[in-house]
Amino acid sequence: MTIPRPLGIWSALGRGLSRPARARTARRSASASLDWWVTIPAVVLCGIGLLLVWSATRNEPDVSLLSRQLFSVCLGSVLMWLVSRHDPRVLRAYVPVLYLLTLAGLVAVLTPLGRTVNGSHAWIFLGSGLQFQPSEFAKVALILALAAVLGELREGERRPGRGAVLLALALAAAPIGLIMFQPDHGTVLVFAVITGGMVLVSGAPKRWLAGLAAAGALAVLLVWLLGLVQPYQIQRLMVLTDPNADPMGLGYNATQARIAIGSGGLLGKGLFHGDQTAGHFVPEQHTDFIFTVAGEELGFLGCAFIVLLMLSVLWRGLLIAARSATPYGTVLAGGVVCWLAFQTFVNVGMTIGLLPITGLPLPFVSYGGSATISTLTAIGLLGAVGKRRERT
Repeated sequence: MTIPRPLGIWSALGRGLSRPARARTARRSASASLDWWVTIPAVVLCGIGLLLVWSATRNEPDVSLLSRQLFSVCLGSVLMWLVSRHDPRVLRAYVPVLYLLTLAGLVAVLTPLGRTVNGSHAWIFLGSGLQFQPSEFAKVALILALAAVLGELREGERRPGRGAVLLALALAAAPIGLIMFQPDHGTVLVFAVITGGMVLVSGAPKRWLAGLAAAGALAVLLVWLLGLVQPYQIQRLMVLTDPNADPMGLGYNATQARIAIGSGGLLGKGLFHGDQTAGHFVPEQHTDFIFTVAGEELGFLGCAFIVLLMLSVLWRGLLIAARSATPYGTVLAGGVVCWLAFQTFVNVGMTIGLLPITGLPLPFVSYGGSATISTLTAIGLLGAVGKRRERT
């Protein structure tokens, strides 16, 4: 199939229009390239995140944290807009290059170029305070690669065959294996959920899903029996079962997170008026524990609003997946939804004490340039799929 050039239809129509008419058409086409039902909640979440990051870091020695996050939001928004303007089939042509580039980045992390931050050797420093996390961009590349494999059905096929599923698993195994060496087990879980979710959405036979579940259970058992679980990971599980056992030691993070959220009550203490936030009692409160800032300063209603905004993004993503005209679009949108839903669930769950502490940021809200740019790019992918649908 010949892949059409982006905006080729508009170029053809433009030859028959006057210059003012072409300008108006261009503005309308640019506006139509964004799915506002998914874009507006994502942008509002980014705005809330900027305010919370500002509150959490206003007393930090490094005064550039807010400006860096603002730059990441702006860059991510530009990428979101650019990606949403292209036909998904055009994006599919760049999948091999993007996938190989992200693998190269994950390999580079394991070389002297990589740096360790908070116990995870997952970063590449570029100098002058600039750094990025290749695994965040690898999430986007993996979703595109799996969609190209699982959504490219042969004539007469209604679901991906055995070869397609095996290839998808092989494509997922490469980044997962590299990330295990960092180690960043939270991100490994995200990759596993993305892979399993996309296989499910693609309509693959149920025996493959059962096989994936069995393989996952076996992997966990082997990791435990071989003693590959780190002591701090066992301690986190112990804290989950009894958070008050050592509130000033192993359970400090979980205890302080609950105190910060609980102190906000229904309406919160007000933005920039959180005592726990100002005192930096919660570690990493501008990144992994940003939800505690929302709990203390915006209260229960503020936290509920953040969750509702995220649910609206996920609900719109599901509608885009269901209405996609092609299996490729369905699988692609489904992968984005699986990623954002799982990461949100884990971040909020660990903050309120329902899940063990894992270094996963809250999408769109937590500080982090790589995470912010990649998640906004994912919204662009939803927009690209959503504006080219036939089923309603």
